Amino acid sequence: MKKILVHLANGFEEMEAIIPIDVWRRAGYAVHTVSLEEGLAVNGAHNISIIADWLFCEAVYDDADMIFLPGGMPGAANLNAHKGLKEKINQFYMQGKYLSAICAAPLVLGHSGLLEGKKATCYPGFEKELFGAKVTGNPVEQDGKIVTGKGPGAAFELALKVVTVFSGEEKASELAAKMQLS
Repeated sequence: MKKILVHLANGFEEMEAIIPIDVWRRAGYAVHTVSLEEGLAVNGAHNISIIADWLFCEAVYDDADMIFLPGGMPGAANLNAHKGLKEKINQFYMQGKYLSAICAAPLVLGHSGLLEGKKATCYPGFEKELFGAKVTGNPVEQDGKIVTGKGPGAAFELALKVVTVFSGEEKASELAAKMQLS
């Protein structure tokens, strides 16, 4: 079973967190939310609070397949400011594990130097934060083991792209049909 860790910081974009969590759980993956705050409650950009599964210090990364970062502001900036998270992201990259970010959150990967020469996408206006990336502006972009999304409207497409990567096109199409997306 694939394991995905969804990282939440105050100011995250709710759609970009909840839609992928839901889709990936429907796909049968172990999806755990990780709070970067002092407590488990994390407040979204539109004042929707989520109670995370784990605090950052409790999260188990060894058997995880992917780190996911929802965007939103100031959520993405808060993710980028978290030294421990950036260390985990760099470890995942060096281990050849998957990283995914949407909206403003690809800036965390850009600031970590992980997008150099890679195709990526982000919310308009954040392109300059994806240092060295070939920014496409597409709704979703995959380059190797990095999957990025443009914004809230691309949350389903990004989630299904990850399902395609982990479980194949047939599984992604089946999920999309069940959710009336195709």
